[in-house]
Amino acid sequence: MAITSLKSIISNLLKMGTNPTKSNQGTENAKSFTERQKAEVAVARRDMGEGDVPLEKIVGSVGRYHDFDGQFRLKKEHESRKFRRIKEAMEMNAVLPPVDLYKIKEEYYVLDGNHRVAAARQLQKETIAAHIIEYLPSKQTLENILYREKTNFELNTGLSNKVELTEVGQFGWLLEQIKEHQTSLEQLTATQTSLKDAAEDWYRTIYTPLVDIVKHCGLERAFPRRTLADLYVYISYHQWHKGRRERKYGGNLDELIPNSMENFRVKVMEQSEHPFPEMKQVTTAFIMISVKPELEKQLVEKLYAYEEVKEIHYVPVDFDVIAKVVLERDLLSSESEVVRQFVQEKVRRVPGVTWTQTIITLASKIKSLE
Repeated sequence: MAITSLKSIISNLLKMGTNPTKSNQGTENAKSFTERQKAEVAVARRDMGEGDVPLEKIVGSVGRYHDFDGQFRLKKEHESRKFRRIKEAMEMNAVLPPVDLYKIKEEYYVLDGNHRVAAARQLQKETIAAHIIEYLPSKQTLENILYREKTNFELNTGLSNKVELTEVGQFGWLLEQIKEHQTSLEQLTATQTSLKDAAEDWYRTIYTPLVDIVKHCGLERAFPRRTLADLYVYISYHQWHKGRRERKYGGNLDELIPNSMENFRVKVMEQSEHPFPEMKQVTTAFIMISVKPELEKQLVEKLYAYEEVKEIHYVPVDFDVIAKVVLERDLLSSESEVVRQFVQEKVRRVPGVTWTQTIITLASKIKSLE
């Protein structure tokens, strides 16, 4: 009885052309544009023109989302004649009219051309030509405000999906920086320069080289919640627009990043490659420490275990111990910052420490012990 039942199930599955392990896949509908539009309160619209759209970003339909599954495959068991004609034309690389898409944020919905999208997905194509109308979300959330600022920046500059920021207002500041660069280029070439041409030059000769420096320094690891563009904004703002009055960097930063945006560009343009100087600098400091009675030995043993501590001595003066430390820092950190961090996180946490004072060396001459 059980064998007969199993044979019947397998026979039915084969007739349906279905794999038992995949029988439940593709049952979800494609997304509904109307539902997403209501959720985002997306009423204002703008024509984005024509362009190639990644098929993986086309997630739904305006009117026929019930006819397609979540992978934008036809739900019908048999392909229609229209669908087969479209697929055959695509296989022959025929030029078909662009599909019409509505866009909300990073998702696209088909207004006209559902079968063309489904055929392209089935043929495993990556993009499809489309005419795009974007609907802008109007809810005053941080995500929506950032999205509107980003799309405005991209429309003005042509720099699509190249800059990602996490703070409101920064896209506008970058746009002003690009306009400043546009003026500089016009003065340099004595010809008019479009904003998009200036943006492309800015991205290639200013933004990207400075971001390369940020990556080489490893700063993104120190600020995991910030993007590279966030760090670019912070450094360029304080280095080029605030005169470095509010932020003290390492002493060699001016050699690497001149305090003028256009001087930085000139330096980059003069180099065939982007050679990076050694990003790690060494700071030597002496830390004087007072400790509660009878805890001196424990303090010495604890500090001596740190790799940064090169020497440690008992001294019969107003304090108990003096330690020589050698600390590494990147070019964007000041000497006082790294020394203060070492004292607070390692020295001050040793039980019994009551007082510390540091001396940072400006220069040293050390005789060999040989």
